[in-house]
Amino acid sequence: MFKHPQEAVVRLAALDLELMDPSIGSNPNRLRDLGQERTHLSPIVDLWTQLQKSRLELVDTEELMEDPEFRELASEEHAELSKRVKKLESDLKVALIPPDPFEGRDIILEVRAGTGGDEAALFACDLFRMYARFADQRRWKLEMLSSSEITVGGAAGKSTTGFKEVICQISGADAYRFMRHESGVHRVQRVPVTEAQGRIHTSAATVAIMPVAETIEVNIQESEIRVDVFRASGPGGQSVNTTDSAVRITHIPSGLVVQCQDEKSQHKNRAKALKVLSARLLEKQEQEQHDEAAEQRRSQVGTGDRSERIRTYNFPQNRLTDHRIGLTLYQLDRIMEGDLGPVVDGMLAALTDQMDSKLAGIPSDEAGG
Repeated sequence: MFKHPQEAVVRLAALDLELMDPSIGSNPNRLRDLGQERTHLSPIVDLWTQLQKSRLELVDTEELMEDPEFRELASEEHAELSKRVKKLESDLKVALIPPDPFEGRDIILEVRAGTGGDEAALFACDLFRMYARFADQRRWKLEMLSSSEITVGGAAGKSTTGFKEVICQISGADAYRFMRHESGVHRVQRVPVTEAQGRIHTSAATVAIMPVAETIEVNIQESEIRVDVFRASGPGGQSVNTTDSAVRITHIPSGLVVQCQDEKSQHKNRAKALKVLSARLLEKQEQEQHDEAAEQRRSQVGTGDRSERIRTYNFPQNRLTDHRIGLTLYQLDRIMEGDLGPVVDGMLAALTDQMDSKLAGIPSDEAGG
């Protein structure tokens, strides 16, 4: 992150010089990286230029206000310029937030039942349904990759479906941006359907958001994996496969294990399992880099680690609390129906507020470069 916007001006000039080098054309990866960096820097430089110009104009109007003949007109212009300067300062702070290297990626969403037995599995199912509806509202594409369902009998004799684990891919240009802070432990407080006495229970589910890995980032060699096939299991009757179509893949170097049995085709299950394995390996690499460099972008609001309790869903009070940013909303019923907008907006606003304390390079009274 730049300590002063002028550093972005200098860096952009250096980028333009490097992009003019004919040898860059023979290095597509370097060309892509430079292009992405330039795309991030250009609006910063443009905003900084506009801010400098507006601050100088503001000084000029202050001088005119001392002249009785121009005082009224200058006062109106001064008020407009003051608003413009504050808006440009705010926009610049947002633009200076370092771009996430996975911005624009599709994501792998994993939801798992945590502590709390059957109620945790029911809550995992509710969370997945919430994210699926949010994805539908934003016109993202959701593809199921793997799931492990259980059937839970309710206190009134009615059965309900829960998830021990469910994994899907969500495709959309801004899916990673809006979903990446969902990783962590989600705690629920409510009266379970299995509770006959009406007592409130506390249970939890974990959510993991992982960017879909590109081939150049995670290259899995056949020699590094062990593939086991087995007969899929599930609800009775025709739902149980009669062939060995389920696939379990073990990544030997890391010890990660992924299995998929949702498809009838062994080939399709293998492809989906490899996709999940690639995402988990990329997440593992990112976490290792985070541990080595705590100032990476993910550290701005929590680490996203699954052991971190990030949110509480209190159904009796219709309350959602995000513990990372101190956000409390009394509209849990709407949120569980997929209306995650206020939660996401609160997180993005918190990111911007945190940047305010870090950006010492643009004092509001600075009038020039």
